[in-house]
Amino acid sequence: MMNRFQRIRAKVFLTLKGIWLRLTVGARVMVVDGDRVLLIRHRHIPGWQFPGGGVGPGETVEEAGARETLEETGHKPMGQMQLFGLYHNSSSVTNRDHVAFFVCTSFEKQFDHKGSFEIAEIGWFDRHSLPNGVTPATSQRIDEYFDGVEKRSIWGY
Repeated sequence: MMNRFQRIRAKVFLTLKGIWLRLTVGARVMVVDGDRVLLIRHRHIPGWQFPGGGVGPGETVEEAGARETLEETGHKPMGQMQLFGLYHNSSSVTNRDHVAFFVCTSFEKQFDHKGSFEIAEIGWFDRHSLPNGVTPATSQRIDEYFDGVEKRSIWGY
């Protein structure tokens, strides 16, 4: 067990290291109901994709994924979700982002999400009839999960 000085020193070191490396970690969740998946369309990011977002201070990646799913869709994951994979998001914006991708097959609808400043649309889609504009990462994860396509290490926007 660390003493108080060691805890403070570790906290300062890890905080400075995080600022220096500028690493970010996010969580995305594929909510699955049979052959259907729950997707969202943001107002500020093009394409249909899975709910998710950044991991906040004091949160685990699973907690962040569950929170974002509820906030963005009105569906609350129940129980532990399956960690499907960890991906490097090497988009044109940054090469220091990582995505923890979860699959949720047990959930409860808590409220009807009517859209928000952030979310333009929410919808359930059959995996064989996805809407136009699905992001490459979303399509790739669906193929990996349902069809057993080899997992990629890159998130793939």
